[in-house]
Amino acid sequence: MKVAKDQIVAMIKEMAISMAENKIFLTELDSAIGDGDHGINMDRGFRKVLERLPTVVDKDIGSIFKNVGMSLISAVGGAAGPLYGTYFMEFGKVAEGKEELSNGDFKMMLAAGLEGIKRRGKAVVGEKTMVDALEPAAEAFAVAAAEDKAPLACFQAAVAAAKKGKEATIPMLAKKGRAHYLGERSIGHQDPGATSSELVLRSMLKVLES
Repeated sequence: MKVAKDQIVAMIKEMAISMAENKIFLTELDSAIGDGDHGINMDRGFRKVLERLPTVVDKDIGSIFKNVGMSLISAVGGAAGPLYGTYFMEFGKVAEGKEELSNGDFKMMLAAGLEGIKRRGKAVVGEKTMVDALEPAAEAFAVAAAEDKAPLACFQAAVAAAKKGKEATIPMLAKKGRAHYLGERSIGHQDPGATSSELVLRSMLKVLES
């Protein structure tokens, strides 16, 4: 079973809806340990994505994801823009020329996006960043795909893992970004980047569930 291009476009639109709906929540999380603008920035970034989406919907999936990445880099402030931009640009490289995606494609996309973020952000699991949600998600998807499960089941496993990873950031001491300057005061707060990362994956799952 493969996922068609129109579903991919629907996933991107759902991401924009999710960021708009969670703008205040993400901003509140970021106000505790960051600049207090993550929700505002992500919402603005995905508004730009929606604005540009009609210009690429007739192109291949790789081009669509690359456009998402470039839009986020241009519109999202702070560290999130380059990180999320890299994530979707890596998706685009894997999906280049494709009109539909298999489990294998998604597995490679999630792995490539994760590695791009780790390379750019110099972060690893346990440092209270988006990597804490994205790495277990990529691993869970790969395990489910190896068991020949349908894309829906693979994404269900990935989102469940991302949720656990997101929640695991609460007791962590921040070691990256502005949050790490707070030292012990960063403990007890959920990382906004891990939270928005889970929302991205949950948006993809929501389309497959519909």
